[in-house]
Amino acid sequence: MKFINLNSKRIVILSAVLLLVLNYKVISFGFETDFFGMFFSLLLFFIGGRKTTFKVNYLLIGLILLFEFISYRLHTKSLHFLSFMFLICLIYYEFTKKFSFIALICLLLFSTVFNTFFEHLTTEIKQALCENVYLLLKNFIDIEKIEGVSFFINGAKITVDTACMGLSMFKTGLLIGAIVLTIEEKKQKLYFSVVQIISFCVFIVVLNVVSNYFRIVTLILLNCTEKNTLHHTIGLMCFIVYQVLPMLVLIRYLKPKNKEVEVVQSKSNYFLIGLVFLIVGITTFEMKSEINFYLLHNLNPKYNIKNGTWVNAEVFKINTKDTLIYIKSPSHKPLICWTGTGYKITESKEIIVNKEKIWCNKMEKDNVKYKSLWWYECDGKKYTSFIDVTLMRLIYNKPIRLINETSIIQ
Repeated sequence: MKFINLNSKRIVILSAVLLLVLNYKVISFGFETDFFGMFFSLLLFFIGGRKTTFKVNYLLIGLILLFEFISYRLHTKSLHFLSFMFLICLIYYEFTKKFSFIALICLLLFSTVFNTFFEHLTTEIKQALCENVYLLLKNFIDIEKIEGVSFFINGAKITVDTACMGLSMFKTGLLIGAIVLTIEEKKQKLYFSVVQIISFCVFIVVLNVVSNYFRIVTLILLNCTEKNTLHHTIGLMCFIVYQVLPMLVLIRYLKPKNKEVEVVQSKSNYFLIGLVFLIVGITTFEMKSEINFYLLHNLNPKYNIKNGTWVNAEVFKINTKDTLIYIKSPSHKPLICWTGTGYKITESKEIIVNKEKIWCNKMEKDNVKYKSLWWYECDGKKYTSFIDVTLMRLIYNKPIRLINETSIIQ
């Protein structure tokens, strides 16, 4: 029986290596986004794993099947990559019966799935923080007005950049928190409960909001919103003072109490593991196939596609005399592209055009102001919610596209 069990484990490991080779591009794509975060999350999983009576295998299998279904329908590399990470966790659990909830949370937070989710909230987060900063600072300094993420002080315009949304610091704070929890567990030789872990993560999120708030306050007071040494130093100091130090204080009072449970070593369910490998394998080959985004299918005739060019398979560009038009696959908001190329978003809001809601953004670069209108389009109708159109594509398999019209404000 031991010989059979050993052979079964070898087959599982060889199958995992084969899938790793087949998914080389997807794995590279996933690690390019946040290599160190994903690497340390997996390391924490192996180091901080503990034996548990909770049927983690069913949780992981359920998540893998869900993510692979979405990946198969939408060709989503990020979810397919996350499924592969969960597959590694599943194999480790089946072999050792050990699992780390702390590392699982880190894997989710450092995945490109969370990045995409956070990117869709970037503008809203920045504007909410800036509005609260304005309410505080207007009582101490002469602020004429605020427009989006721009402050007008003594005739000068100060704009808060995208970095102040704090995504990197947010994830770094949570990773440090996970390391602190793991070290404390090893030191005490006891384990935190799931409720304690989630509560600690919520505490870190609150600290991140506080840190970003005072970071923006300090940058405005010092008129240092442009990226330079002082700008980064202020960000680092706020991170240490408002995130790391309170975290280290709290861990002195939040002590692990659970002992490692005794788990009867049961046989691994190789049938379920084999089913998961089959599903991941099917999705792997589907991800390698060419996908037609149907970006120009039933497009409004007002867009003269004869004057357009393909930037790549997912982006079609039309450059008219007054307007630059992009028709693309909706992977993320166009604001991400604009800010990534140096544009500053000064305002973002929903407006109604021809009884349909669309997004309207105002931005500037090199002292030139622009107006950008954009929306998602599915079945001839306009939408402002990425979630809505994604669900329509997932359920009904209908093509969706993002249309972005940008013009100079005279």
